[in-house]
Amino acid sequence: MNRPVFAGNWKLFGTLADAVALATAVAAGARPDAGAEADVIVAPGFLAIDAVVRALHNLGGGAGAGGGQPVAVAGQDCHWETKGAFTGEVAAAQLVDAGCRYVIIGHSERRALMGETDADVNRKTKAALAAGLAPIVCVGETLAERDGGRTLERIGAQLDADLAGLSADHAARLLIAYEPVWAIGTGRTATPAQAEEVHAFIRGRLRAQFSAGAEALPILYGGSVKPDNIRDLMAEKNVDGALVGGASLSAESFVRIVKEGTDAWSRS
Repeated sequence: MNRPVFAGNWKLFGTLADAVALATAVAAGARPDAGAEADVIVAPGFLAIDAVVRALHNLGGGAGAGGGQPVAVAGQDCHWETKGAFTGEVAAAQLVDAGCRYVIIGHSERRALMGETDADVNRKTKAALAAGLAPIVCVGETLAERDGGRTLERIGAQLDADLAGLSADHAARLLIAYEPVWAIGTGRTATPAQAEEVHAFIRGRLRAQFSAGAEALPILYGGSVKPDNIRDLMAEKNVDGALVGGASLSAESFVRIVKEGTDAWSRS
């Protein structure tokens, strides 16, 4: 892995105009000549994907992260079926058709609020890979699990189930996001040492499954990431980027996270 990865999850916020304006501002601030040598991803709501993709293409940013352009687009979820009677769902191939290169899978909010299971996450991950998307698979523990000393046990169980049946060839397109549930939207953040402990554990688990491919597989931190904590987090050995929520809804804030995080990562 030559570059860190920063993904902004916009969740259920913003109009189409808001999404286009935000994507445009992020792309302008994340240009390589502006000092952001990173892969940058934005995940707007489904209805805004087409408008955002078109706006980035018009700016010369449509190729997305890793393709010589500053910003790529992700879906916030996908279904595991390619088509069928699944009202309200979006297929992975439809996201590709709309211009997405990534998809977030198994976010803690979907697990908690939508009842998604590890089996669901596994099926969605496989569907995303089959469609040509790079899945950002989220894992994380609750406050009760953290306080009960079961963090690594829970993360290990999630990884085993979520990535079951995947081969070493898949590692080149896979990303993992560690999002401690107790630190999302609460203002609390895992300390850099706590984040590194879990990221190092995840790296070891990935090595066991994917061998050498695990070394280049990005592991992102996703618990209340902000401009004032990104440097310390990114200085840790196994923190390769961030999945950013609320702080990604401001272009100034998100671009600062990208730039300062990239600088800390390159010096670590």
